[in-house]
Amino acid sequence: MAYVDIVTALAVLQYLVFGFKVGAARERYGVKAPAVVGHELFERRFRVQQNTLEQLIAFLPSIYLFARYWDPAWAAAIGLVYLAGRELYGISYARDPAKRGPGFGLTFLATAVLLLGGLIGAVRALV
Repeated sequence: MAYVDIVTALAVLQYLVFGFKVGAARERYGVKAPAVVGHELFERRFRVQQNTLEQLIAFLPSIYLFARYWDPAWAAAIGLVYLAGRELYGISYARDPAKRGPGFGLTFLATAVLLLGGLIGAVRALV
């Protein structure tokens, strides 16, 4: 389970880094709090952070469910796909929001595999 814990910590750290990038963009482009609009490049960074928060809500329980019923090393490996997807999403969205699809797809695929795997494992444990 240590690998799952490491990937989980990395996912939270990644989210925090995205938050720091939002703060830096807020300063750079003069977007005063509490505003969340005002400069397109700031808004892109903000959306990356917000979308990552939305994805974390599904990812975090999913990785632990999968690890509980299957091999934790596989859960961690799939979690690394999630992290790579988020990174690709963040870079792509900051450059051109229209090109965010592959990063989002990797994120969604990893989370879906973890969630469905966890659900199947739980149902199997009942029978």
